[in-house]
Amino acid sequence: MPPMGSALEFLDLLAREAAPVEFEQPLLAARMRGEPADDLAELERIKLRALQVRALLDRRRRREEELSALYDTAGDLAGLRGLDAVLRAIVHRARTLLNADVSYLTLNDPDRGDTYMRITDGSVAASFQSLRLPPGAGLGGLVALTGTPYATANYAGDPRFQHTSEIDGGVTDEGLVAILGVPLRLGSRVIGVLFAANRTERPFAREEVSLLVSLAAHAAVAIDAARLLTETQTALSELSAANAVIRAHSESVERAAAAHDRMTALVLRGGGVEDVARDLVDVLDGALLVFDAQGRQLATAKSASWTGGLPALDPEAVAEAVAASRGTRRSVRRGELYVAAVVAGADNLGALVFQPPQPLAEADQRTLERAAQITALLLLFRHTVAEAEGQVRGELLDDLISRPARDPDALRARARRVGVDLDAPHVVVVAEEAQAGSRQQATSWARGFAASHSGLAMARDGRMTFLLPGADPGQAARLVAREATRCLGRPVTAGGAGPTSDPAAVATACREADHCVQALVALGRTGAGAGTADLGYVGLLLGRQYDAAGFLADVLGPVIEYDRRRGTSLVPTLDAYFAAGGSLARAAEALHVHVNTVSQRLDRIGQLLGAGWQDPDRSLDVRLALRLHRMRGCLRPPTG
Repeated sequence: MPPMGSALEFLDLLAREAAPVEFEQPLLAARMRGEPADDLAELERIKLRALQVRALLDRRRRREEELSALYDTAGDLAGLRGLDAVLRAIVHRARTLLNADVSYLTLNDPDRGDTYMRITDGSVAASFQSLRLPPGAGLGGLVALTGTPYATANYAGDPRFQHTSEIDGGVTDEGLVAILGVPLRLGSRVIGVLFAANRTERPFAREEVSLLVSLAAHAAVAIDAARLLTETQTALSELSAANAVIRAHSESVERAAAAHDRMTALVLRGGGVEDVARDLVDVLDGALLVFDAQGRQLATAKSASWTGGLPALDPEAVAEAVAASRGTRRSVRRGELYVAAVVAGADNLGALVFQPPQPLAEADQRTLERAAQITALLLLFRHTVAEAEGQVRGELLDDLISRPARDPDALRARARRVGVDLDAPHVVVVAEEAQAGSRQQATSWARGFAASHSGLAMARDGRMTFLLPGADPGQAARLVAREATRCLGRPVTAGGAGPTSDPAAVATACREADHCVQALVALGRTGAGAGTADLGYVGLLLGRQYDAAGFLADVLGPVIEYDRRRGTSLVPTLDAYFAAGGSLARAAEALHVHVNTVSQRLDRIGQLLGAGWQDPDRSLDVRLALRLHRMRGCLRPPTG
């Protein structure tokens, strides 16, 4: 029997987890001491048994490590960590537990029908990390196709696998030799492959294959859990979005009901377009512009929470949007703006242009359209009232012109009822269109213009007559001509007369204004406006009695024609001569020519006009013709 001390040495070696080679030392020491052969044989038997115990302890420790790794992996899954983090942990544990140089995981791509590299650990070659494996190609492709684990101690020389240049190139770049691959299964379906690989030849034990299969199962569970979590989150997001839509719709319906109640109350209490605008932006947050059919701004409004300015408008884009809205009878969206046409039957009355902070729900668009309808109703009512009032005002002005002396006090009382004080200074303006247009359009504009200026208006026989407060008939006539031309789209000529504070004098002022219009037309100043004082006695004279063109041709025609044909300056010379009081020297100085040149030109004028053109009677006609010629814009300033 060997000494007890030698047996205890083996126990010490087991206790300190010594390397297998150290278990030879007690046997060698016994041989050196010359122990009997039986004792040496017994020591050999004890050594083998100790090594068996050591191997058993190693397996149990290894199994403990594997179980711990699997437990940690299960903990990762239970902790709902990110999928990438769980997969990286699994791949790293596979590399550590199998003592491999590289571990990696591939997943099937159902869209492309191949397998791609998802996670790597220990890899250094970019070509390997970007590999894609066709079905059945390489070790991984075969595992993915068959769902069976495969291992090889030397991949490059293993004929069981379908080698491709791309896969072999990536494996060579990474320097891999031995490879183990196991499938990732979800039920009967393979979704990927988990690998462990070495850069030197090595066999893979059955326990290592089982461990890698267990890790692959955990990876498959993690992927499926991530899929289920994503689907759950998507479903929750969809439910949340649906709930938000329902809530927004409910809120918009409530806003629509509130807007309907407010606008109905507004109409009943006699509110105006401005009130509609304010109520609308109280219900729908944003900024609003209201326009009439001519594009004039009727109202603006902004909600209390609106921090921006009023909508910036492109006239052409707005006109197109209004036409589209009018055609569909619905509001239309153009960029950030919503446009709703204000229509009544076939009549275009204007538009609402609304800018909300965010797109409108359908119910909110209906609210905007309802506001457009209320606006149309109010504008129609306003138009009806204006028509009635305009007719009353027109009848009053007609009576002032045609029957002023019958009952002045009654005329004054009627005027006061429409806000006109006939005892205050007023001017009379008569306007005439250059070409016939819509009589209704002209009448409507005249009434509106007069009402906005606290005056009276009527339209008859293609002419518009106004009685407007003020003391400057020329200024009033120019304003009427300018505004009428702009709004009606055709030239309008206007003549003014007055002022007068006597109702009985309105008829006389009207005749003078009418003469003034005739004078402007006779002078060729169509589209202009002037008072009688602006034209002087020449304009009044021409307006009442003379054919301006015929008068000018009779008196000054030969001289004008001579200048036209020969490019001379006889007309300016004649004008300068009269302006200098008949002084040749002053006329020459004004024309910047020699006095002899003036004398020669006057001789030529005498030949053209005939003897006696400087006689008092004839010279008056000549001077009137020169004045007329200048007023018609045909006379250049005097020059040499």
